[in-house]
Order: sequence, then structure tokens, then C-alpha cells
Amino acid sequence: MKRVFAALLAAALAAPAALADPIPPDPLTSSPPAFEGSPAKPRRLDSPEPPRHPFMAPNGRSNLHNDALQTDAYRGPGPLGRGTAVNSILEVADCASVTFDSRGRIVTVCVGLQGPRLEVKDPRTLEDLSSMTLPPRNPGAGNVFTDFSGGGYFYLDNRDRAIFPTNSRHVFVVAVGADGSLRMERDYDLTGAVPQGDKIVSALPDFSGRIWFVSAAGVVGTIDPASGKVRSRALGEEIANSFAVDEEGAVYVVTIKALYRFQAAPDGSPRTVWREVYRNSGIAKPGQSHAGSGTTPTVMSGRRIAITDNADPMNVVVYRGARRVGGRRLICEQPVFRKGGSATDQSLIAAGNSLVVENNYGYAGPTAVMRGASTTAGLERVDVKKDGTGCRTIWRSRETAPSVVPKLSLETGLVYTYTKPPRGDAVDAWYLTALNFCTGRTEYRRLAGTGLGYNNNYAPVSLGPDGAAYVGVLGGLVRFADSPRPAGPPRSARRGCAPRPRLTLRVRRSKRGCRVVARIGGEDRALVRRAAFRAGIGRRVSDRRRPFRRVLRAPGRRLTVRAFARLRDGTTARLTVRAARCAR
Repeated sequence: MKRVFAALLAAALAAPAALADPIPPDPLTSSPPAFEGSPAKPRRLDSPEPPRHPFMAPNGRSNLHNDALQTDAYRGPGPLGRGTAVNSILEVADCASVTFDSRGRIVTVCVGLQGPRLEVKDPRTLEDLSSMTLPPRNPGAGNVFTDFSGGGYFYLDNRDRAIFPTNSRHVFVVAVGADGSLRMERDYDLTGAVPQGDKIVSALPDFSGRIWFVSAAGVVGTIDPASGKVRSRALGEEIANSFAVDEEGAVYVVTIKALYRFQAAPDGSPRTVWREVYRNSGIAKPGQSHAGSGTTPTVMSGRRIAITDNADPMNVVVYRGARRVGGRRLICEQPVFRKGGSATDQSLIAAGNSLVVENNYGYAGPTAVMRGASTTAGLERVDVKKDGTGCRTIWRSRETAPSVVPKLSLETGLVYTYTKPPRGDAVDAWYLTALNFCTGRTEYRRLAGTGLGYNNNYAPVSLGPDGAAYVGVLGGLVRFADSPRPAGPPRSARRGCAPRPRLTLRVRRSKRGCRVVARIGGEDRALVRRAAFRAGIGRRVSDRRRPFRRVLRAPGRRLTVRAFARLRDGTTARLTVRAARCAR
């Protein structure tokens, strides 16, 4: 493996310094088709927007999981597969966490065998505008391919400052200048709270501006950004992923044993509000970095918290996140994928009542997906029932995504993942793949490249302000951009997977005795194929011709008039109006 990286490094050193050299493909294999499928038709989804964090960059630009609630859902569009061009830059490092400053430039941390670097990049050419070398990894600190400490998780704040943990057990605050330059602004020393041999995994601010951090060995702590005062507590339970914060001041952390809600005590120290133990086989399955939940907690609408457990088969687990609840905190445990073949090390996508989960079972490292091999297939959409009594699986996809953090565009209705279908010809082909969020259908695949350099190794898909998609890979960073720039459907288009048609039921009293005239109208009346009407407990009267208008007997008392509109897609819309009294 190191010889492969050495070859990539040699290619980087041989490149002209003024140009952004692309990641080389595997020279020993033929190139598969560049595009499969067809361009997608955008469908705008309806989902509550997470609150804007006052101390982070705008949602979609601030951190690996998009926002403070870690929803992994973007409000803007992503590629639709229309003339999608691909370009890349050779870094010999995985530029995983991609954020965007107020000028639209990429701010990222690239982690490779030569050490981590904070970089500012041009969002189109991917060329470096500035770079800062960060503290190196500690010798023998663990598997380089599953160790996300030292900058793998970082956030961009509301003042264009990158705030991230380092391998030296410090938290750096680095300002990005108007010219793209990098300047160290603050250094918080956490060595008194995080012991030698431990590593800081992630840092995020709560909604008051206090910086929270978690360590691999299970230290949870806070930093007063003004004084630098550090307060912490040791849980004694390992932590492998980032965490979520919400506008109530809650901080949600998942360990290898349990999901926690923390709140800051009056002195700023972490205080446990509740703790929920999840099912755990105790096995670090192939595809997981630790023997526990592989997810960063996701805050859904309605203050529900979603993770996956480590059962066999794995479950999507949803909890009520409030401080106190009446009855059980657990909403559901929904099994996903098959027994003996389910694992994930990626956060869940959340949109309204829906979650999307990805299967990473079998990804034991880069060598597991070489020479045409791949992992166990599967992405699934799981919805929480509207009455809150449980969950159900909506669709299953057979796409194979070894280790990417998938993302959702609410503007296009597409789930973006990064796939590697198994092949019998030993070609290692990697694709940006778009799934229909409503149906799970694969809309298209766009080839990124072939060979080890295009393996993302746990890096996410990130969508930029210009609608381009970015994927950090072992060779550097890849960009996918449509021509022309992608856009969502017209603003007048209906939202959602099964949007309610815009129909009205108009009812007026007839001048002829105790009768009413009922008529279906509205912007979507052209979608109606036939209709039926009923007044009170009277008989149902059908109508198969436009304008779908009937006169109904409506004697005496105040009553309810109902219409049943059968639509072109086979669904039925029900409309109700309270009619006035019969005038005698």
C-alpha cells in the first residue's frame, strides 16, 4: 500500500508547480463508460430548514455534515447529470471535509501520509491558494485509514475562521483572509484535559458560542472562547465520530455504548441530561472503525435524534430528544440490510420524517476494494411514521457505496453517493451516483476515475454554492459540475414526493330549494379524471366530465360537503367544506 502512495507522491513531485495536476487513473486498465443512466428531472422536497447557527458559517458551508444538526441535507442543487464535467487535483492526501468561506472558496483539511494540511482552494480549478502545515500524527497512533482525529472533523465559523483539533491535543483557530491567506489567531491547549495517547476527534460550538470537543478515549469537554478555560469529564467510553448541537443548547454525543444528551452546567462544564444504551453486538464489523454506532447523531425535525446501532442486522434507531418525555424515549428500531452483512460508519441523511442509511459492510480498508472487488450493497430510506409509533422502510437500493458520507439535495430531490460496482475485469471504477430520494431509483452514474487514487476512504460528497459536487479521495479532490449550472424546478412546482394537488371545493346554495352546487377548482384541476360528491349522509354522486360540478340535495341542517377527486396518477384527493344552512 505504501508503494502505491509513493507512486502517487512521485507523480505529484514531477508535476509543474503552477498547474493543478489531475489525479492519474490506473494506467493498466481500460476506462469504463464515462456516464450511465440519463439526466435527472429535479423535484423539490419539503423539509424544515435547520436553524442558522450564529457562530458557524451558513448551513451547507460550515462542516462535514452541513449544519449544526448534522442533517447532511443541502437546500441548494447538485449535479443533474447534464453534461457533467469532472476535474481533479493531485494532493496525495484525502481532502475530506470541504467547507466554503464567504467568498465561495474551498477551505479543507487534506490528510495524507506526509501529514495534515489546512488548505484554501479555488472552487473551480481546485488549485491551492494557500496552505498551512498542521501538527503531524503521533507515531503508532492507529490505522491511518480509520483515524479521523487531527483535523478530519473541523468547522468554519461565522467569521471565516477554521476551528479544528490537532494531533498535538490543541484546538487551532485559523483565519482565512480576504486574499485567501491563512493566519493563526488562537491556540487552545487541551493537554490538561486530554491525556497523552488520547486524540481529539471533533470540536463544535453550541448556540451560545462555547466550543465543545470530544476525544477518542471518551473525554467530553468545553472551551470558553474568551478566557480559554477548559472544563471536561471522562466518560470511559470510546468516541469515534463527531456530534450534533441544537438551538436549545443540547449537545448529542454517541459513544461505543450509548447516546448522550449533554448541556452546559452554570460553570460551563458538561452535564449529562440523559443517556440511552443502544443494541451492540460488540464486534467491529468490516466497514466500521470501532465496535459501536458508526454514526454522528442526526437531529431530525421535531427534536428527534437518529443513529444506527451495532446489532446484527443493524437498526436505524430514533429517540425523542427532549429533556423529559412521557413514556419511552425510544421511537423505533428499524432493521436495515441483511443479517451478517450490515454495517455503517456514516451519518444518516435527515429530511422531515425520512432518513437515508448506507451499508459499508466489507470495507476493511483500501485493499478490500481493489482489483474489481467491492463491498456489500445497499442504501435504504427509512421513514418515521407520522403518528410517531414506529418506523418503516420505504425503499432499498442495490448500489454499492463502500465508505462515502452520502448527501441529499432538497432542491433536486437527489441522494448523492459515491459508488464502486463490483467488476470481473479487475477495473476499479469509482462513480458519483445520484438516486431518486422518492423512489430509490438510480438516475445516473458519472465516472470519477479508476484506481486507488479515486478511492474516497470515508470522505463525504459535498455540494458547493455553484451546484458542483466534490469528493475527497486518497489522491486529492474531485469536482463534478453540470453544464449549464444545475437548478431546481420552477418555484411554482409542487413540493415533495407525493405533493398534495392544489384543488379547491367551492360550495354555494342553489336558488332551487334545499340544494347546494359543488364544484372542484384550483390550479391543478386539469389533473382530475373523475370526481364524486356527497352532501351529509346523502348518496355519493359521480361526475366524469369537466368542470366536475354537481347539484346535491342538502336539506335542513348545517352539513358537510365532500368531494373525491380521482387524479391521473391513480391517487385520490379528498376535499371537505362546511355548507351553510338551508334557507326556507
